[in-house]
Amino acid sequence: MRPAERTLTERVEFNRLRQTTPEHTASRKMATAGLERKVKDNFLTCSICFEMYTDPCTLKCDHTFCSKCGTSYIQTRPVAVQSKTIPCPCCRQDTKVPHPSRPVEEWAAQVKPSIIIQGLIDTYRSEEDVQETSSTCCTICQQLGETTPAALWCAECEVVLCDKCVKIHRVTPTLLNHDLCDLSSRSKVKRSIKCTEHKSNRVEFHCQDCGKAACQTCCIIYHRACEAVITIESMKAGMKAALMEKRLGMEKILKVRSKKVDIRNEKLQSNSRITESAVQNIRLVCKTAINKFKQKETQLLDELNNLSQTYAGQLRADVKLEEIEMQMYSQHCEFIDQALVSDCEMDLYDAYQVWESGAVKMEDVRDTEAADTRRIDHIWFTPDTDNVLKVLDNLQLGEIDVTYQDQGTSLPSLVLVDTIDGRVADDDEESDLLKVTVLVVDGVQTCVVTDYNNKCVKSYFTRNSQSCRSKLPLDNTPHGMTQLNEKQVIVAVPDFLQIVTVEVTPDLVLLSTITTRTKYYSLAVLNPSSLAAGTWKCVDILDMAGHVLRSITTYNDDSLFTYPFYMCVNTKGNLLVSDKGITSVTCLTSEGNVVWSYAFTEDGELTFPCGITTTSRGDILLVDRHTHKVIQLTESGDYVRELLTIEHDDETGMSDVYCDKCGFLFLCKDTEVKEYMFV
Repeated sequence: MRPAERTLTERVEFNRLRQTTPEHTASRKMATAGLERKVKDNFLTCSICFEMYTDPCTLKCDHTFCSKCGTSYIQTRPVAVQSKTIPCPCCRQDTKVPHPSRPVEEWAAQVKPSIIIQGLIDTYRSEEDVQETSSTCCTICQQLGETTPAALWCAECEVVLCDKCVKIHRVTPTLLNHDLCDLSSRSKVKRSIKCTEHKSNRVEFHCQDCGKAACQTCCIIYHRACEAVITIESMKAGMKAALMEKRLGMEKILKVRSKKVDIRNEKLQSNSRITESAVQNIRLVCKTAINKFKQKETQLLDELNNLSQTYAGQLRADVKLEEIEMQMYSQHCEFIDQALVSDCEMDLYDAYQVWESGAVKMEDVRDTEAADTRRIDHIWFTPDTDNVLKVLDNLQLGEIDVTYQDQGTSLPSLVLVDTIDGRVADDDEESDLLKVTVLVVDGVQTCVVTDYNNKCVKSYFTRNSQSCRSKLPLDNTPHGMTQLNEKQVIVAVPDFLQIVTVEVTPDLVLLSTITTRTKYYSLAVLNPSSLAAGTWKCVDILDMAGHVLRSITTYNDDSLFTYPFYMCVNTKGNLLVSDKGITSVTCLTSEGNVVWSYAFTEDGELTFPCGITTTSRGDILLVDRHTHKVIQLTESGDYVRELLTIEHDDETGMSDVYCDKCGFLFLCKDTEVKEYMFV
């Protein structure tokens, strides 16, 4: 039925539906969307890939996963492959594979999903198709069961309208001020939010005191006493910059996480190799010990066999002698018997003479043999079980050494992620970079350095995936530099008694120059109205016009500084001064009181301290140029460890270090800047 052919009743119903407030329509949509989102998140999302199920497989324990995810999980479990079962990633319960002879890649596909899960997926996907179709059809006509092609979009009502409904929409008093746009520009229309209390009002303001969004009526009623109520429109630039900086931070975090994953994977592979090597060594040691035991066994058995053979030989000899003696005595008995039965006196006399003459006696032979050979009387083996067990318990086949990550004061290890060449196309001299700082300008990470030899400030950044460089020439050689605000740095030019302010866009633009009475070599911003400036044997506190507010030279009548040429401010607002002249680091309050001083310990001797910075948790990182090291100190000035040692040559060295908000460390060498991340 065409819109023109509707009956009066249908037109009344149509007007009623059309007059339905946008809030009701939006609330119904939000409720439906919320329900669909809960169903999808709680019942249709794989807990491994966190996406909607693809070829779902439901295990015996009723947990469901994508077939692809299940297969990947099985392949990480060699025990499961060996036992031909599918372990559940959630509860570890095993599910038998119907056809384990098939390749492992097909195991998960053999497990069928439940009818309910599959039905929900089919329903959800059909709803998505309907929604896709409905986005091109008139919303009002769809409520009447019709599918009329949509022509325009109302951002206020959040509905699409056909030509007929557009005409009605434009003549309705409560809707005639609504802006309508083409469907093609639907995504570009600014979304408006209605106040939850004053339904007809838009939320256009933000109270910074209360931290709440508000409409005009809310501002009049609830925020009259608040001092900072601004329009959301005026916050746009700040919010955009903050979000871009946040996005850059998250990109860096992703970069760190990705690098950590790579390192963990490398460690996994290395661990497998090390474990396999250790297993082989353990088996070799045990095999050596077993061979030694077998050698001892053979030795004992051989000794026992030799003694047993000797003893058996002796016993056999004794038996033979006894048999010979028995035969001899038997012969004598027969001779005597013959003499006794004879009546002849001479026979008796002969027998008597033989006996009296001492015929060969076997005892003499036995005694002679016994004198020549030690005779074995008895052989037995007494096992020393207790001693053997004690020796085995104390047997040291080797040691398994484990090193653990220090979760205390030590920072994680550093991994090099990038190297920035300090050269720029029109440089006259080789770069000599002294100071480095890093800003995030409109979401672009910008590395800013001072170049002593080329008398300029340089910036390095990436724009449209292209590496870019900017150079700002100065009147003379720059030294110290520090960040003034989100888009500005200040640079000390001592030979011309200047402190210049440079805007970072991220290209470099000279904003202003102030002239001082003293050569300043280092700078640090204490607060929005004052800064610290280091010069020969002194640190001055200046206002932003360069006027000296006070000077810090001594403490308790002792000189504090010689060359305070590198400085920074820690998380507590105290000033950290690195002095190469007295090889020390001193922590001062802004009034000049010494909090602590670090000069030398047995572990961390300083030879030529230069750049100094702090991390977000307060750790102090210090460059020692002569030893080519970055040293870590605690916030209270205690030595922790050598955080980084770099390869060096006689011509280049480190000068400065900077740690940004995301935890990346930038190390400034003479000709380049190296970027590291903590892993």
